[in-house]
Amino acid sequence: MNQISPSAAFQIGVAPALEINKLDKSFIVAGRRVEVLAGIDLSIRPSEFVTIVGASGCGKSTLLRLILGLDLDYSGDILVDGARVVRPGLDRSIVFQDHRLLPWLTVEANVAAALRRSPLCWTEKKETVRDHIELVGLTQFARAYPAQLSGGMAQRVAIARALVNRPRFLLLDEPLGALDALTRLRLQGELKRIVQHEGTTALLVTHDVDEAVHLGHRIVIMQPHPGRIATILPIPEQARQDRSSPEFIRLRDEVLGLLGVGAAHRS
Repeated sequence: MNQISPSAAFQIGVAPALEINKLDKSFIVAGRRVEVLAGIDLSIRPSEFVTIVGASGCGKSTLLRLILGLDLDYSGDILVDGARVVRPGLDRSIVFQDHRLLPWLTVEANVAAALRRSPLCWTEKKETVRDHIELVGLTQFARAYPAQLSGGMAQRVAIARALVNRPRFLLLDEPLGALDALTRLRLQGELKRIVQHEGTTALLVTHDVDEAVHLGHRIVIMQPHPGRIATILPIPEQARQDRSSPEFIRLRDEVLGLLGVGAAHRS
């Protein structure tokens, strides 16, 4: 697959894959309007992996729902290739913290369920399901049921299901948050490999700053009440590749400081 790296896309002026302009979102709670997101401006390049961190309640998950097209009650613009998002589509998939697999279906059938609206013929559907199960390293478990899988394996199935339609955008809402520490570390590397292999543009919401720095090309720091973007930081490639590098440690501490925790805040 021929891909343009996010850094190259920025340098040669490739048009953004996703643009969010002056986005405001509010809810009515107990008869009064509560502003959840205010003035969100964000431009994401093709094949870029953007991570979002921020305190609970700053609207990170709400932002993903709006991009997905599940909620159209907002002001501002969410644009894909310059066209406003008006409904959910096969070009956007999401993975949640809970894998949400159907317990009565096998791994193979759970992944295939995402192809119900696909124009592919039966043979093509079977091949792409097989390819994506292989992509997440679960070929030997294709006939297993969710109850027979570990938490990490179940999340791999959820990722395969999200990618089987080959969406342009993969939205990730704390997909590794419920896993134990070692499994989470392993799946971070797998997630990076899978997204790069598919050439997908990815947007990850997480509370784990180390995870955000390790996976992202850029990191978006949000602040609450209402949710807004405080700053956006580029992530050097050395920081993404080596968690012990000075670049990683410096950036992690800078982000923690901006979030109000860690040595940077105390000083």
